[in-house]
Amino acid sequence: MLASPTPSTPAADDPRAFRGALALIAADIKIAHSIFALPFAVLAAFLVGPSHGDGASAWRLFAGKLALVVVCMVLARTWAMLVNRLADREIDARNRRTSRRVFASGALSPGLGWAFAAVCAGLFIAAASLFLILYANPWPLYLSVPVLLWIAFYSFTKRFTALCHLYLGGALAASPIAAAIAVNPYALADTTSVFFLSGFVLLWVAGFDIIYALQDLDFDQEAGLSSIPARLGTRGAIRASRLLHFGAFVVLLLAWRVDARLNLLFGVGIAVVGGLLMLEHVIVARRGKAGLEMAFFTVNGVVSCVLGVLGCADLFLGA
Repeated sequence: MLASPTPSTPAADDPRAFRGALALIAADIKIAHSIFALPFAVLAAFLVGPSHGDGASAWRLFAGKLALVVVCMVLARTWAMLVNRLADREIDARNRRTSRRVFASGALSPGLGWAFAAVCAGLFIAAASLFLILYANPWPLYLSVPVLLWIAFYSFTKRFTALCHLYLGGALAASPIAAAIAVNPYALADTTSVFFLSGFVLLWVAGFDIIYALQDLDFDQEAGLSSIPARLGTRGAIRASRLLHFGAFVVLLLAWRVDARLNLLFGVGIAVVGGLLMLEHVIVARRGKAGLEMAFFTVNGVVSCVLGVLGCADLFLGA
């Protein structure tokens, strides 16, 4: 009988082992996938930030806040993904697709994972406190712990509700609102487009997460886990995803309509996003599970980058 793998913990005085553990964690939680929410946080920051005609000092101040927003975004996502991998490690170990994840496979110990997660949470709170120290804005610090709890709770929702995809969408949808609060909390109430942008993120993420969950349909049903595919089957899940993405497109149009500063470039971005969402569903329809990687990662990564870049360009250039 084969022995179970023994979780490894890098020695405190071995920097190579420590760097190796960091590399394993970074690869496992896919730091690059921060791209899904980050452009929307940046765009929301621009929506409540200085206008085209403001001076250089206003833009320098904004740049400092924006850098902190990006740092907070990466730390928050890393925390949430570590909690996800640690909370699900026993479930992941039973699933052939996920059994090689670092905590599920025993490549790294749960204790080390929780230590990394605690460091990320602490750094996130510290970064949030800099908004108070540097910019006299206490709200990021006040909301830092509730935000960490909110985004971490997603990891447990699959155990009791098929609406876990919508919860994930809500976790990522908090990022535009959080970024706006961090940059200019007093402008948020008058910037309706930020809320529509968050609504788009919620529906868009929930829609593509349903597609991604098709990979685990059989396992989820066998393990008694909740998801839209496990509840509705493949066809029902795809229909639900299409409906959510249609709703996301409508909400995006509303974001464009309610904010006169979002003009031609953002409109082009909306057209591109509409085409990409249709392409995503064509890929799934034609290639099935074989096309999920392209539909989930590539297409949706382009969606976020296109909207973020063109929206920010519209606002910065005053197009």
